[in-house]
Amino acid sequence: MTLVPLPRLIIEPLVRNALLEDLGLAGDITSAAVIPEDHRSTVAMVARQPGVVAGLDASELAFQLVDPRIVMTRHLHDGAKVAAGDMIATIEGPSRGLLTAERTALNFLGHLSGIATVTAGIVEAISGTKASIVCTRKTTPGLRALEKYAVRAGGGMNHRFALHDAVLIKDNHVAVAGGVTEAIRRAKAGVGHMVKIEVEVDTLDQLREAMAEGVDAVLLDNMTPDQLREAVGIVAGRAITEASGRVTPSTAATIAASGVDLISVGWVTHSAPTLDIGLDWKAVA
Repeated sequence: MTLVPLPRLIIEPLVRNALLEDLGLAGDITSAAVIPEDHRSTVAMVARQPGVVAGLDASELAFQLVDPRIVMTRHLHDGAKVAAGDMIATIEGPSRGLLTAERTALNFLGHLSGIATVTAGIVEAISGTKASIVCTRKTTPGLRALEKYAVRAGGGMNHRFALHDAVLIKDNHVAVAGGVTEAIRRAKAGVGHMVKIEVEVDTLDQLREAMAEGVDAVLLDNMTPDQLREAVGIVAGRAITEASGRVTPSTAATIAASGVDLISVGWVTHSAPTLDIGLDWKAVA
């Protein structure tokens, strides 16, 4: 799958907001006081631990928005695997700007690379099966586009981006509607023909009810591997099957072996540890 970069018009407002949060009303008073205005440096962006890179566009933009004279030369690309000590990029320019943008640039790169890294790990755990790993809407407010991009950089796929993408009837919808059948019928009556409908089911009886009504996908929530295998047999290719709940790198392979099409994992975005990436400095003037 080709990793398509996010447009700058999506990334730039997020990076600007992060820089404004850091600069406040007075800017980087430390660098302005300590570093001569004409001083320049070259820095190496280096991985401190193994992982998968993601977020280079956001990182580079942080430097460029602070000072357009800063030039970043990439030695690796998003989606690339790195070992501890690998050089990701070289950055050259006015030292004040480099120091001012450093933390924002590394925050984006470390966070997104962390997501890509854990995604790659769970994708590797299910290799050889038909299943794909997908993320959820459990993302950091304001950073969803970047975090879902990082999942793709790690070899995963994206679930819906927002509430308007598709119908996903969950247990609370079912409870309020009075049952699976009624919820599906209301959904079909309320959306256009281009909108796909997925329904979450907790039991095989609910699954049979959903399949009787006809849906595009079924979310098999917190089912055992035996239940998942039976569910795949009930669906028999008539809808996309998605498993969720209790998914870890150690359980993913067993879940994937049931024959489901997708495995959704929320923690790859909401709980991924930051990948440790730093800048090694070398003054040049």
